[in-house]
Amino acid sequence: MAQPAWQEPVPLALDTAPVPEYGGGALADLLPTLAAGQGVPGFEAVIPELTPADRNCVFLIDGLGWEQIRAHPDEAPFLHSLLPTSRGGTGRPLTAGFPSTTATSLASVGTGRPPGEHGLPGYTARNPETGALMNQLRWNPWTEPRVWQPYPTVFQLAHEAGVRTAQVSAPAFEQTPLTKVALSGGSFLGRLSGEERMDLAAERLAAGDRSLVYTYYSEVDGKGHRFGVDSDAWRGQLMYVDGLARRLAEQLPPRSALYITADHGMIDIPFDERSRIDFDEDWELSAGVALLGGEGRARHVYAVPGAEADVLAVWREVLGEQFWVAGHDEAVAAGWFGPRLDARVRGRIGDVVAAAHDDVVITASVNEPHESAMVGMHGSLTPVELLVPLLEVRS
Repeated sequence: MAQPAWQEPVPLALDTAPVPEYGGGALADLLPTLAAGQGVPGFEAVIPELTPADRNCVFLIDGLGWEQIRAHPDEAPFLHSLLPTSRGGTGRPLTAGFPSTTATSLASVGTGRPPGEHGLPGYTARNPETGALMNQLRWNPWTEPRVWQPYPTVFQLAHEAGVRTAQVSAPAFEQTPLTKVALSGGSFLGRLSGEERMDLAAERLAAGDRSLVYTYYSEVDGKGHRFGVDSDAWRGQLMYVDGLARRLAEQLPPRSALYITADHGMIDIPFDERSRIDFDEDWELSAGVALLGGEGRARHVYAVPGAEADVLAVWREVLGEQFWVAGHDEAVAAGWFGPRLDARVRGRIGDVVAAAHDDVVITASVNEPHESAMVGMHGSLTPVELLVPLLEVRS
């Protein structure tokens, strides 16, 4: 029933926002579960549906969420056929963490920790030491990686425990700070083509009695951002990566488990004023705001000191029917960033955190021209963004 014109808008209740399944069904739980099954000390099998294997391979397809695979059986026949195997044969997805974005998710995968611990809580976040926004994907401005994210990766700990460990990815990623803090440990092997990566991942998997191999493909996400998930370009990439997954699955050595997953899903946002709210042109939303962080569907809003309550009230009044709008402590208490928040991470979380519920984004046309022009977006807590597959093939 439509509300009367005179009735005040009612903000979305925060308890209606989905919360990532930290501790048993989130991306951060995957590698600890696999490492525990391989006998690596200090880890616990927290995804109970997974059966241990001596050799584990994780193939992460950037941007290919659960809902996208379900919606495209013709373009991804192999991946679609594996949907019943997801999450140990339950046919259920995992969740990414929050925000559902690449830097946050890769750090969760590699460290086995939720964002509140590893401390990469979004695409951009404020560095409390400098007061500047830190882009955690591009690592700009430069910040000492091991200070920003001090925990060892699961790969490092597995390698130290005698598991043959490797990452097979594009050569350009080998020396990036994000790789260093999230995915390092064992051997990094750079290969340009997807086919070479699949072949080498299978080879490295067979190289040890116990092995843990990670491989990655990014262009499904790239085409989605540029052209949208309703484009021929994106469908072409989906068809290609479906073939890569099949190629890897067909080469698994004995005693192996292949897990195909993603860092987030994606949604196309129309180019109209209702769907794209430009922060740089909106005096009401920008009043009292010192920094705008995060990304279009998952914003960290850093207020001028003393203006925190006013900024929260305005954002909730203006956007509360389209976004879950939480104060800093509310977002933390709701568990959006995990069950625990390290002290060093507290100042990186916005005074206001806004997560999109509707098909809408908060752009910043002046300060974020490239991001504002994207067709496909992600970052929020909606199922299309938050749910990721955990497809399984065993030999």
